[in-house]
Amino acid sequence: MAAVGEIDEEQARRCREMLARIKHRGPDDTGEIHRGRVWLGHQRLSIMDVEGGAQPMSGPDDTYLVANGEIYNHRHIREDLGHELFETGSDSEAALHALIVDGPAGLARLRGMFALAFMTEDEQFLVARDSVGVKPLYWVRRPEVTLFASELRAFDEADRPLVESFPPGCCWSPNGGLVRFADAVPAVLRPAHRAEEAGVWGEGLLKSVRETIVTAVENRMMSDVGIGVFLSGGLDSAIVAAIAAEYALRHRQPLPTFAIGAPGSSDLAAARVVADHLGTEHHEIVMTAEDAMTALPKAVRAIEHFDPSLVRSAVPNLLLAQYASKRVHAVLTGEGADELFAGYDYYHEEPFTDPDALQAELVRTVNELHHLNLQRCDRTTMAFGMEARVPFLDRDVISVALTIPPEHKMIGPGREAKKLLRDAFQGWLPEEILRRGKEQFGDGSGAKDVLEQAVHAAPEVAEAEGVELRSKEEAAFYAIWRNELHGIRPGSTLGLFATT
Repeated sequence: MAAVGEIDEEQARRCREMLARIKHRGPDDTGEIHRGRVWLGHQRLSIMDVEGGAQPMSGPDDTYLVANGEIYNHRHIREDLGHELFETGSDSEAALHALIVDGPAGLARLRGMFALAFMTEDEQFLVARDSVGVKPLYWVRRPEVTLFASELRAFDEADRPLVESFPPGCCWSPNGGLVRFADAVPAVLRPAHRAEEAGVWGEGLLKSVRETIVTAVENRMMSDVGIGVFLSGGLDSAIVAAIAAEYALRHRQPLPTFAIGAPGSSDLAAARVVADHLGTEHHEIVMTAEDAMTALPKAVRAIEHFDPSLVRSAVPNLLLAQYASKRVHAVLTGEGADELFAGYDYYHEEPFTDPDALQAELVRTVNELHHLNLQRCDRTTMAFGMEARVPFLDRDVISVALTIPPEHKMIGPGREAKKLLRDAFQGWLPEEILRRGKEQFGDGSGAKDVLEQAVHAAPEVAEAEGVELRSKEEAAFYAIWRNELHGIRPGSTLGLFATT
């Protein structure tokens, strides 16, 4: 939470109220500082340096920083800048000193997921969000003050019509305005290289994919308070779990895995196969119809979204996060793999049977993740003060995956969806998991069937100005969303899947 502008005592009080509305994101501590025209506030979820990493974090010459997220390369930044500058073991301190030393150019040093605000003694101010938008950030621009927060619910009702999503990969300062410092997908990858022969690849490509993903997962294992894996039983989360399990074994640490589904659901059965194979500390949550119905309005409110595809998966996600948060402070998930390796069915239909069209659609969907799957992923976990980490959306993984000729990602004779990714991890998982077909989380967990009951019982909802409701299901979810976030403009804050 941050503000810059005319901040008198009344505005500072409103800032505190905004911060209190998102206390669930950081239940371990609260901190704030007000210097002239800048106010910074922070709700802390203690993961790195539990004792010494309180925020706002101060540096030399009255510099301060608040940050939401993780800087995975903080140790390398310490080595580059000099360990003598650092006073804590917090990864956020790496961002503080990078900005002190390099100014806004210091953002290029940061590898991770973050939304941050930085101020200096002369009230210079900077806000930035990571290139993919893994961590959320919204803002309101008024003539007298500019406000920033991590969730829509933080903003006062009077400010809601002005709330906009802060664009990923951008930074903003009062003097410099909005500046892009990084892209989710590097421009050099548009369009991709072309294949000489579709579906024919060598061990070199498989090794590159495998090693890049392994490194991304291992970098995200950092935690002083334990870490687990959300294991749906699908290919993507199973790969993440396999890498994490190998890392945990080497470092002699436990690895809890968490799965959820309706009684007899395919996700529960597949996740159990993976967990048994890897030897993880596995936890299963059996979701009853009553559980799902009760969680539905909570899920819509938590994810601050009404898109049916998101809500269907958010219901089991929320129940899973509620359970897992009592055991770990952070989890790894498989988000992003489908967008990088063409996992969704529609990628293999017209017009995306053309390689260039497929590549363009993969790039588009990666760029849209921040207000779709990543919003659901962040909100369902942070609703219970737990952090979700997404190794498939590491900058290097994105670059490697979108350098692969799109022909290699297309279905053909003897090639199922994501065959290259499956081949890259041959031997890491049971064959039945490596070759398991794609199921949406809301389908495989059994949530979709259960939620249809709620939709049929829902009242009709008239379309709001500027909101196109595409189905009765979406209208039912929109009614819950509107009641919670009346005044927010969906077109300025949310994305929608192409289909419901």
